Amino acid sequence: QVQLVESGGDLVQAGGSLRLSCAASGVSFSAYDMGWYRQAPAKQRELVANIASGGNTNYADSVKGRFTISRDNAKKSVYLQMNSLKPEDSGVYYCNARRKWFGNYWGQGTQVTVSS
Repeated sequence: QVQLVESGGDLVQAGGSLRLSCAASGVSFSAYDMGWYRQAPAKQRELVANIASGGNTNYADSVKGRFTISRDNAKKSVYLQMNSLKPEDSGVYYCNARRKWFGNYWGQGTQVTVSS
């Protein structure tokens, strides 16, 4: 059974930092592309950043230079370091694990709220 468990969401002031973590189980973690998505109220879920199994990274334009995604295959975990947070970064952040032909999985989400 695949499980993705996010943690690290919190209420923070604008300009602050947070580090989100996602721990995976039930998957061959190193073979999966991992990503962070977010969803604000009344908006569609959007990609924030992803990191391929080989380590290549990709970021939404809105977070480039402020957020960093990383992974630790030994710990079966992916991280999102978020700096210089803005109110528009608020939302529920979801961890995603994806591998062609094998599956596409989501965590339950963690709430990030940035106050102005």
